[in-house]
Amino acid sequence: MNDQAPEGVRLQKVLAQAGVASRRVSEELIVAGRVRVNGMVVTELGSRIDPGSDLVDVDGTAVQLDATKRYVMLNKPRGVVSSLRDDRGRPDLRRYTERFEERLFNVGRLDADTSGLLVLTNDGELAHVLAHPSFGVTKVYIAKVTGRVSAQTVAALTRGIELEDGPIAADKARVLSASAEGGGSLVELTLHSGRNRIVRRMMDAVGHPVEELVRRQFGPLHLGTLPAGKTRELTTVERGALLTLSRGGPSTPSPENP
Repeated sequence: MNDQAPEGVRLQKVLAQAGVASRRVSEELIVAGRVRVNGMVVTELGSRIDPGSDLVDVDGTAVQLDATKRYVMLNKPRGVVSSLRDDRGRPDLRRYTERFEERLFNVGRLDADTSGLLVLTNDGELAHVLAHPSFGVTKVYIAKVTGRVSAQTVAALTRGIELEDGPIAADKARVLSASAEGGGSLVELTLHSGRNRIVRRMMDAVGHPVEELVRRQFGPLHLGTLPAGKTRELTTVERGALLTLSRGGPSTPSPENP
C-alpha cells in the first residue's frame, strides 16, 4: 500500500468505483476501521493504494478491484461437457462463453450427465485455487436415486464408505423426499471432494444408483432460480464472497434466490 504516493488512488475512490458504496459512505467505512488493505486496517482518508496489486476487504469480505475480471454463473444442462472444445464433437461450453468479449473458462467440471452450477471466469488465479482438490470447496448436490433411502444409508454416507480409489464421506446428507412404494428418493449431499463422478459412485456403493443429478451450490454461490442453459453475471456480494474464499478467508453463502 502507498499511503502518500501521488500515483496511487485514494482508497475511498477505489471503493466507490468497485461498487461497495458511495464515496461518502466509503469514507465512513474507512474511518470506522472496517476497511483493510493487505490485511492491515486503514483509517486515514488520505490513504492511497495501487488497485492492481493491493488487496482490499470490507468487514472481512474481499473487494473486486480489477474491472477486467468477469465472473459468470451457468446452469449447465445435461448433455453438455465441461470443456471449451470437445474432441468427440459433443455439445460444449463454447455456446455460453462465446457471447462474452473476454475469453472465459470453467472453474472445475461437471460430467456431461450432471446439470447445475458452473462458474465461468477469466480470472485464472481464482479458478486454479477454487478448482484445486486440496482447497476443498464445498459443493451441494441433489440426486434423484432409485429406491427408498433409509436413515441407516444416510448415516453410512456421512460416516464414510470405501470406494476403489479410497474412503469417502459426505460432509452432510439428508433425504428430501422418498416414495412410499420405494420408487425413488431425492437426496441432498454436501461434499468438499473433487474426485471424478464422486456422487454417482457413492450412491452406487450404497445401492441407490443416480438417475438425475444437479449441483445447487458451489462454495458461497447458489444456483437459485437460474434456468437450465442460462447464464448471469455474479452480483457484487457474490463476487466478494468468491474472492474471499479464494484468498483463504471465511465466506457466507449468499441467499438461495439472490
